[in-house]
Amino acid sequence: MPDQGVAAAPATVQRERRLDLDRARGIAILLVVFGHIVARDVPPGVEWYEPVRYLVYRFHMPFFLYLSGTVVVLSGLLAKPPGRVVPQRAVRLLVPFFAIGLAILVAKLVAVQLVPVDNPPEGLAGGLRDLFWTTARSPATSVWYLLVLFLCTLVAMGLRRLGVGATGLVLLGVALQFADVPAVAYLDRFASHFLFFAAGLWVAEREAALLPAFDRWQALWWLAFAGGLVLAALGWVDERWSMVLCGLLCIPALHGAVRLAPISRWQWPLVLGGFSMAIYLFNTLAIGGTKAVLMKLGFGWTEAWFPLHAVAAMTAGVALPVLLKVLVLRRVPAVDRLTD
Repeated sequence: MPDQGVAAAPATVQRERRLDLDRARGIAILLVVFGHIVARDVPPGVEWYEPVRYLVYRFHMPFFLYLSGTVVVLSGLLAKPPGRVVPQRAVRLLVPFFAIGLAILVAKLVAVQLVPVDNPPEGLAGGLRDLFWTTARSPATSVWYLLVLFLCTLVAMGLRRLGVGATGLVLLGVALQFADVPAVAYLDRFASHFLFFAAGLWVAEREAALLPAFDRWQALWWLAFAGGLVLAALGWVDERWSMVLCGLLCIPALHGAVRLAPISRWQWPLVLGGFSMAIYLFNTLAIGGTKAVLMKLGFGWTEAWFPLHAVAAMTAGVALPVLLKVLVLRRVPAVDRLTD
């Protein structure tokens, strides 16, 4: 994902990497790939997958927005002149948003002529409309995070310059939960996820006091987080408010966990955290291509072959973007920077 971890420090001091943020990002990106194994409908007999994915979606993207909000504060981004920051963020986030969205659309238009495709576009014109405007039907829904993160940064910068602090931004995020925002240009997702970005700002400004509390009360945080997931699984809290509940409770549970042993000694999350942007951008293309190849080879989208599809999709969704980054994208400096 965008925004690599840094330590809070003055601009004149070289910042150290925040390994807790990198590890959190590396673990969370696996949940993103898991959520993309099935784009729409699971095979008959694999009904267990959708409830599990539903629970993952209660917290994994809120946690990414939280991490991004944290890094925005730690990097000093909000204190920089908007005239300098906005163009940089537009290049950093919107260029990949449009490029990958168009790549997925074109890939689906080609693939639909050969194999069944999940969430197929309604032609080129309809696909473009749904991709960037009527986004409830987007053929590339996975790119929404980039646009929403850009909007979150702009709103936070603008309101901070008007004197609104992190607490005010959190309250705005809560208020947006009550708004009935249409699914146009992913504004509905901005409204539902700004709260978690603001929570990242709020925690980052108070982390000297909060992070030790995350560590000290891990058992309590995980009990509360698990309770939120149970309420969501039972349907006792609706879709939106279950995401608010689980998305907020996951913050001290997950952020605290990656700071403590044994996770704080794991190296593989650091590797995946370093490649999280590339994995995020290209995992759906890798998964879709892998599914198409397996079906062409005779491994149908059935209950019997779903384990094979799941393992292959998870492997391809992580490994192929990493290989693409290492073998190809790093040879083009401009593209390499956009996919870091």
